[in-house]
Amino acid sequence: IEAKQTFLVSSASQQPRILRFPATTHFVALKMYSLSSQKKYWTFKTEQELTELRLKQNHNFITKHGAGMTEEQKLAHFLTADEERLLLKQYELQLKEFCKRFEPPMPKYVVGTAFHYFKRFYLNNSSMDYHPKEILATCVYLSCKVEEFNVSITQFVANIKGDRVKAMDIILSNELLLMQELNYYLTIHNPIRPIEGFLIDIKTRCNMSNPDRLRPGIEDFIDKTFLTDAPLMYAPSQIALAAVLHAASKEQENLDSYVTESLFGAAKDKLPVLIEAVRRVRSMVRTIELPQKERVRFLEKKLEKCRNQENNPDSQIYKQRMKKMYEDEDDLDVMGSSYHMNVSDASLDVSQLNTTNPANITID
Repeated sequence: IEAKQTFLVSSASQQPRILRFPATTHFVALKMYSLSSQKKYWTFKTEQELTELRLKQNHNFITKHGAGMTEEQKLAHFLTADEERLLLKQYELQLKEFCKRFEPPMPKYVVGTAFHYFKRFYLNNSSMDYHPKEILATCVYLSCKVEEFNVSITQFVANIKGDRVKAMDIILSNELLLMQELNYYLTIHNPIRPIEGFLIDIKTRCNMSNPDRLRPGIEDFIDKTFLTDAPLMYAPSQIALAAVLHAASKEQENLDSYVTESLFGAAKDKLPVLIEAVRRVRSMVRTIELPQKERVRFLEKKLEKCRNQENNPDSQIYKQRMKKMYEDEDDLDVMGSSYHMNVSDASLDVSQLNTTNPANITID
């Protein structure tokens, strides 16, 4: 499916800009997850793959910024890959709470998309390079746009405590960076629709009384999956089925026959793969470990010392870089207006020449 080649991005000055991307950019949703960019590029087979990607980003950052340090000095100064992972879990909890308190109330699929963006971004980047608190807000804002949850940047930052003008600048300056790191694959398939499909199907083909009573348990389970790597490893339908089965077991309902006979009666060869996927998703949710506050505070302080100052909005290096960028943009604007003026003047002179003396043509 060919994609739109433009994307509207707001600016801090409220002047919208049109960004143009290559024709291969994909914003349009593929109807089936199995054919989607999410399946092709952002679904991983094992947790080991994810671990290796995170280790790579951590190693690359330390190698670049820790030149001349001993191994002991690097260990004391920089975050390890495990420390980064722990800190990112804390920010995932903050993302969840931010979306929960958001006004107007945010739909679940917008929250799910924001989580996907956040997780994907830190497969390609270190938290020492881009602070999670800044990327978190940008992920939610971009998710609102992509999922057509219509809130302006002013409405959005009204949900943020502190300096809202500064927050607006950070979000808008990081927006294009985030899209680039996502490879412009912005369409996310969340488990929300499969869940609705399962509930309708259960009402039709199962003897369970009032399947809607499963909803609270399902929603709680889905919220917890966002705190795991399940969205990066399993299909939305597999996560949805795991949520339904989990909620059913909490209600002392058994849906085994529904799965084996109704869902997979004609495709029993696929059943073992599904059962294993559901088992792994439920295991991930069951074994979630929340970060300890004391440990998080220590890592936050460590991050402030070792983060890339070029990407720190409070640093002089960052402010100088942004000032230079704006000055360069102003210079380009001046050059552009000057060019148009000269072209206009030249056209006028030629017009006057031809009018006053049409025969005034010299051929060498």
